[in-house]
Amino acid sequence: MKKPKAYAVKKVVTGVLVHIELIIVAIVVLYPLLWVIGSSLNPVNSISRGSMIPANPTLDNYVRLFEKTKFAAWYLNTLYVAVLTTVFSMIIHTMTAFSFARFKFKGRKVGLLAVMVLQMFPSFLGLTALYMVALNFHMLNNLNMLVIIYVAGGIPGNIWLVRGYMLNIPKSIDEAAFIDGASKLQLFFKLILPLSMPMVFFIAVTSFMGPWMDYMLPRYLINRDGSRTLAIGLFDLLTRSNSDFTAFCAGSVLVAIPITIMYMVFQKFLLEGLTAGANKGE
Repeated sequence: MKKPKAYAVKKVVTGVLVHIELIIVAIVVLYPLLWVIGSSLNPVNSISRGSMIPANPTLDNYVRLFEKTKFAAWYLNTLYVAVLTTVFSMIIHTMTAFSFARFKFKGRKVGLLAVMVLQMFPSFLGLTALYMVALNFHMLNNLNMLVIIYVAGGIPGNIWLVRGYMLNIPKSIDEAAFIDGASKLQLFFKLILPLSMPMVFFIAVTSFMGPWMDYMLPRYLINRDGSRTLAIGLFDLLTRSNSDFTAFCAGSVLVAIPITIMYMVFQKFLLEGLTAGANKGE
């Protein structure tokens, strides 16, 4: 039986409108990115003369970025913080979520409630307190302090996500492992952790991205030039008296490279992680 002509017309119109919307969204998203890349190749150091397609593209801005600033040091500092944050987040957050998901102990529900409440407060509320803690422990201008705060700050959200994922793993696996003589650590590392890898990779990617894009926390805790992260260094390129806009664009492009690679490699796990931890039941 042939479908009515009105239905066919409606389907075509809907398809056209969807494609128009996708094209508009692509332009809105891609234009600023292409404009920054083009400006990083612009020989003229001016924001007003920035262009997506420069007339005489050059790599001088990238060379000047490394020669005239401490960009390499900023990059290594940020990479150091990002890698340590990723490693410790994967270990601490998954093991904590494993304890809440697979075992019953006194204070378990209170702990989960406290974790949920902590998620509701914006992170900037604790900046003054974090500054005083760093000051009292003599950890100002210390990159390890940033690692500690990033790892601790990710605990509330990541515990709920990983716990929700682990609750979907049948507990019959635990029983079989214990019957075979496995310890709790063996159960975690040999069975539960491999089955939870999509969520673990999700934590790894989100933990790695945070330090690259965070400006507020490092600005509060880092004042020494040698300990600056990329966000502080690049922002200062714009705010100092002799601002260097094209060098800023060049630095922004270099900052985007590791994040883009992470997204491309682990995009499958990111999509799974965004939906798999939705179950927060008992």
